[in-house]
Amino acid sequence: MSRKPTSGDNTGRKKISWLGPGFFIVVLLGLILSGIHQEIGEARAETTPDITIGIVGPMSGDMAELGRYVREAVGLQAEEWNDKGGLLGRRIRVLVEDDHHDPKEAVAAAKRLVRARVWGVIGHLTSAASLPASGVYHAAGIPQITPSSTDPRLTEQGFRNLFRTCGRDDQQGQVAARFVLDALHPRRVVVLHDQTAYGKALADTFSRQIMRRDGRLLATTFTLSAGGKNIASVLEAIKAKKPDVIYFGGIYREGGLLVKQLREHGVKATFVSGDGVIGTEFISLAGDAAMGTYLTFAPNPLRLPSAETVMKKFQNRYGAIGPYSLYAYDAAGALFTAIARAKPKAAARPELLRVSQVLHRMTYMGALGMLRWNRKGDLVNPPYVIYQTRKGGSFQGWFEQVTGRPPQPRD
Repeated sequence: MSRKPTSGDNTGRKKISWLGPGFFIVVLLGLILSGIHQEIGEARAETTPDITIGIVGPMSGDMAELGRYVREAVGLQAEEWNDKGGLLGRRIRVLVEDDHHDPKEAVAAAKRLVRARVWGVIGHLTSAASLPASGVYHAAGIPQITPSSTDPRLTEQGFRNLFRTCGRDDQQGQVAARFVLDALHPRRVVVLHDQTAYGKALADTFSRQIMRRDGRLLATTFTLSAGGKNIASVLEAIKAKKPDVIYFGGIYREGGLLVKQLREHGVKATFVSGDGVIGTEFISLAGDAAMGTYLTFAPNPLRLPSAETVMKKFQNRYGAIGPYSLYAYDAAGALFTAIARAKPKAAARPELLRVSQVLHRMTYMGALGMLRWNRKGDLVNPPYVIYQTRKGGSFQGWFEQVTGRPPQPRD
């Protein structure tokens, strides 16, 4: 005699039936699809393009060492951001271009960076390179921050995508003129430059300032040909003027050779120059003749608490820190911060213009302290002080800051 199944038995059979082959096929398909989706997600993560940042400057030739300092500083900043997760969930990749310290090469390098669809550019190093290249970046809407191009004409173009973390030649020319008149009290001054855009702007500003403040001062201007080829004739002309002060607008190469030969010709006038001369390369060329010269530059980073950690990292990684290392490091940090805040979707002109808008509005706390830009892209409070060349100086072992930060007008 058979027993009729109870309702509980029927329920059990239904459960067994529901957990039959069809159910396992559905589960298996779900697992397969889940794996496919996971693989697609991983592939997307792997193929998410990096955010490419351009670094451009003289990476070869006689100014290659300065270019290397900039490359290392930006690379260090990028590495720190990548260690913290990158930028907008992507990895930062730096793309280095060599402008050979040449205007034509600078334009060619800028066009290569535009074609590479960079999100921003740190560079160029010199004003002669930045001036022609800036128009290329402006047309593409790419933010450009130069750590060392000081020609006033650069930011007078009205390009809203152009910034600098250094000051301007007219600002440091004013600082030098005030120091020369107030501390050195000269009667006769010789002003000369190396005919570069940087050197001429520096010399012109210095000349205007000293003549404006003391019209009785006897001032004469000379120029050096490229590479200082006419230096012998210029030296004789300078010696005949019997100057108390010689102000030079130019870079370390010509400056080092000039001051050395001035001393060899018996010219004892105090030598004064700008930030293009400061650095160990000047010492190597001038030797002991460099001692006692005065130079304008930013305040000694050893006196800046904000720079202490960065300098230790840089020195542990690369060794000696260069004159523009902190400028480049802060330029990169400010650019990355602006990109993070603007959240551009791609390296397209409308999107990148938003990055420049953020830069104009923001305040960046960097190794050099608080950085803020005016409507032109210049620093609101540009830093310039006076250094004297001395053995054992606290900055790079050869330069000692002798004045404090001068008061600067706000924009």
